[in-house]
Amino acid sequence: MRVLLDTHTLLWWLDGDRRLSKRARNVIASEETGVLVSAASAWEISTKVRLGKLPGAIEIASDLPSILRRQDFESLPITAVHALRAGSLPGAHRDPFDRMLIAQAQHEDLALVSNERLFDGYGVRRVW
Repeated sequence: MRVLLDTHTLLWWLDGDRRLSKRARNVIASEETGVLVSAASAWEISTKVRLGKLPGAIEIASDLPSILRRQDFESLPITAVHALRAGSLPGAHRDPFDRMLIAQAQHEDLALVSNERLFDGYGVRRVW
């Protein structure tokens, strides 16, 4: 199975946060799971750190590529196809980071590991 982590899922995984569901934790930890992290999550983390909304993630923002390598997670770049798909998604959902994750999960046929039920309305498989 290949999965794409939502930004909060990545942060909770790295922090050992108990809000991460047992199922999500098991899927991420499984050696049979290919775990991907979107460039959109790096963008979201660094933006929120800069704005003071994620003061606990300063170290993550400053060293995310190394952290992903140590976790054996794959970085998923944003392509023009992803961007076009995210921009054309229907609905009023305005969060550009979520829209990109949805588009990437759809295009790459990935399950999204997230507690966000909103994603269900976009036809992506969601693990939680």
